[in-house]
Amino acid sequence: MGTGTLIVCSLGLVAGFWLLWRIPAPAGPAGGLDGVAVVIPARDEERSLPVLLDSLRDQRPAELVVVDDHSCDGTAGVAERAGATVLRAAELPPGWTGKAWACWSGAQATAAPTLVFLDADTRLHQGGLGKVVGESHRLGGLVSVQPFHTAERHYERLAAFFNLVGMMGIDAYTPLQRRMPPTGAFGPCLATTRLDYEVTGGHAGVRGEVVEDVALARRYAAAGLPVTCFGGRGVVDFRMYPAGLAQLVEGFTKNFGQGAAGTRRTTLALIVLWITAAILAVGGLRRLTPVALTPYTAYVVQLSWMLRRVGRFGWWPSVLYPLPLVFFVVVFARSLVLTYVRKEVTWRGRTIRT
Repeated sequence: MGTGTLIVCSLGLVAGFWLLWRIPAPAGPAGGLDGVAVVIPARDEERSLPVLLDSLRDQRPAELVVVDDHSCDGTAGVAERAGATVLRAAELPPGWTGKAWACWSGAQATAAPTLVFLDADTRLHQGGLGKVVGESHRLGGLVSVQPFHTAERHYERLAAFFNLVGMMGIDAYTPLQRRMPPTGAFGPCLATTRLDYEVTGGHAGVRGEVVEDVALARRYAAAGLPVTCFGGRGVVDFRMYPAGLAQLVEGFTKNFGQGAAGTRRTTLALIVLWITAAILAVGGLRRLTPVALTPYTAYVVQLSWMLRRVGRFGWWPSVLYPLPLVFFVVVFARSLVLTYVRKEVTWRGRTIRT
């Protein structure tokens, strides 16, 4: 391994530490739930929804609305049996994505002054909703939490690089996080006052966006409102795409090509440097010498440190990181082709124009 490669690998490691330097979790003080409306958009979430609703039993908001987005399974029945108000979404209007329409419809059906949007595959820890609401009351604007990622099956652990790159890409966790506003947010858990939501246009303002959470954050920033992003450890977690590998590929294909376009150029360059260096470090495996293996070992250590802070991935996605890295590169390339060449992606049986 040449000197140039060692330098690139060293710079890549530094870039990784910079981009995920600190991942704070909502710490409270917890806010009251009397003035809170929780809106859950749900399309074919019969399996995932019971976990979230069960986690809300002991931290019940004033309003709990599940928006049934034309599900073909028993989503509505699950919500009704758990005591939630079920709103069946009207026919999708032209120019809207399904999730944006479901979120907007749910917000319009509630009256509480604080809105919390939760994806159906999330799960709140004890007191977690109060902590999210408390941060919303303290900070104002848009508060977003990236849930702690629980990967139960081996194929789910292939999402490791997607999880890390997604968090790196919005500039929320660098040493400059207090001085540089993030460029995006995380749709699985969002909190805002109704007033700020209406001022920015809410989900109606991002009705046609594939990556609606990033677009929503930009509308808040354009209105002069703060956007604050947290990590979900000990507060809210989720199990992404539990229906199988095909669902995982479809989900990341939908989001990542479009999301990359909204990343700051300097941040995108740092991410590319980090990934490139990770690829170069694999070359050290061809020569089993201490110098050649040092970059690979360093990346294994860094990935172990990163992944422990964002989810439960087990040991092999870091030790055998070339496997999830190849998966990331292939699916990301597919996303770019579908997003910018074919100009359409699919999600849960719907075709979305990009």
